[in-house]
Amino acid sequence: MQTSITRQELFIRFALVLVCAGFWRGEVNLLSIPLLVIAWLMDGGLSRLNQALKVPLVQAILLLCTLLLIGLSWGEWLDSGRMKWVKYLTLLILVPLYSLLNKERIPWVIGGLVTGYVIVLGLGIYQWLVIGEQGIPLLKMSYLSFSAMLGAGAIVSAGFACVSRSVMLGIVLWIVALALIFVQFHQYGRVLLLATLIAIVFQAYLRYKIDIRKFAVIFITLLTAAGIFAYSSPAFQERLLLVKSDIELLQQGNYSSSLGYRLAMWDVGLHAIAERPLTGYGTGMPERYFDTAIVTYKNGLYKDLPAFQQTAHYHNDWIEIGMHVGVPGMLILLFLYWGWYRAFEKNGLGILGAGLVSYIVLAGLTDAFLIFSRMPVLLLAITALAMVWQQQKPEGT
Repeated sequence: MQTSITRQELFIRFALVLVCAGFWRGEVNLLSIPLLVIAWLMDGGLSRLNQALKVPLVQAILLLCTLLLIGLSWGEWLDSGRMKWVKYLTLLILVPLYSLLNKERIPWVIGGLVTGYVIVLGLGIYQWLVIGEQGIPLLKMSYLSFSAMLGAGAIVSAGFACVSRSVMLGIVLWIVALALIFVQFHQYGRVLLLATLIAIVFQAYLRYKIDIRKFAVIFITLLTAAGIFAYSSPAFQERLLLVKSDIELLQQGNYSSSLGYRLAMWDVGLHAIAERPLTGYGTGMPERYFDTAIVTYKNGLYKDLPAFQQTAHYHNDWIEIGMHVGVPGMLILLFLYWGWYRAFEKNGLGILGAGLVSYIVLAGLTDAFLIFSRMPVLLLAITALAMVWQQQKPEGT
């Protein structure tokens, strides 16, 4: 017999849907995240906090956020600087998401995620095909963020295709993954596209490494599709030409290019971490350090780069964290990656977890991926669902 839903339960489900469907617009988070925390407290979240603290991923997130807050004592003041590091605190959203999920609420979260994703996907495709622009200006979403969400969607589709027991469903999911990759080929995110392809090949290998014939079919199909997509994409061909141009500029000692700028950032960042490996330069200080150090570092080789691009981050998750809080922070980041995979593997979704975590790691080698404005919420919502995956399975399966 179906029981009526209480007002409290309706509020909790509303908060979950609002977070999962509305995080694409940054201003919505100002409302949805506080509502989620209130819903968590109303649902007795504090009494179940010990359960969440047993999860390695939660432990890693708490350690990282705590260390960043401690790093303020030798870093920037809260009322100064751009405070870009605050975006790492978004990772804490996993705690209420995980604690609130149960069998009855899972469909609401999935519905919110899928609805939001499809709407944003439609807006991005409209901007690309009709307006001829990259990204989604309406959502203040850059081409990198849009490419990142396409990659995540393709990896999730491929991951579920690999574990699907239904042949037809598996085929449909592979088609969805290829369609998302096709759109991603028409965006400017070169490294994100490469990370997506590597992650999906890795997933297929993990699934079919015993049946090498099936893996070969998937690999050849993906490779053929990638070749066709690349040939038909003006954006992809344009980015290839830019790579050639970047290399030519580097040969002339000019770092005012996408590739040159990253190499300069990494050079300065690694030098700084070597100077202060135990503490880093303090939370919030990396940007200021770069702008100051390049005046004299290597006789001012990089001193003109702020005119090319305003200093925002070090385009590498490892160096970014190391600059804030040193090697201890980098070790916690390694723990976070391991805990992220374990959250999937422990619940029977190891292939999906391996794909997503490899994607996060690869993307984080050339961008500060963990502070992409929307990706942490999307990935952590998917992770929270994976952590309660066994709950929605019928008993005995």
